[in-house]
Amino acid sequence: MAEQERVLYEAHPSMFRNHPFWFVLCIVSVVGLIPLLWWYVQSISTKIIVTNEQTTLRKGLLSKETSDVFHDNVRNIQVKQSAFQRLMGVGYVGISSAGQSGIEIEIDGIRNPDRVKEIIDDCRDGTYDGE
Repeated sequence: MAEQERVLYEAHPSMFRNHPFWFVLCIVSVVGLIPLLWWYVQSISTKIIVTNEQTTLRKGLLSKETSDVFHDNVRNIQVKQSAFQRLMGVGYVGISSAGQSGIEIEIDGIRNPDRVKEIIDDCRDGTYDGE
């Protein structure tokens, strides 16, 4: 019997952890409240979902955009973190598959990006232990 698809990781990009200087600047400035609201809407309307079978990036509040990459087809996973992002525990994750020439899923400001890569790698190998 085939294993049922389970969500292993789900997250929105972090606002404060990814750009704390801009976050504080927007908070203290009256003019910054509009960009802060726009940034917040962008953050809550972007989500990465990693299951035991695929990784999905969903974007959009009114209109929607979805990108799926099945773990069997993953060719490359990029993780990037600046020194400051490492201190804050966030980073960039980019995933490309054998079917496309470029990166299909990319998201910045995700907490613990190394863990996301580890989960996907374990699912590709069939060694994911559920922790």
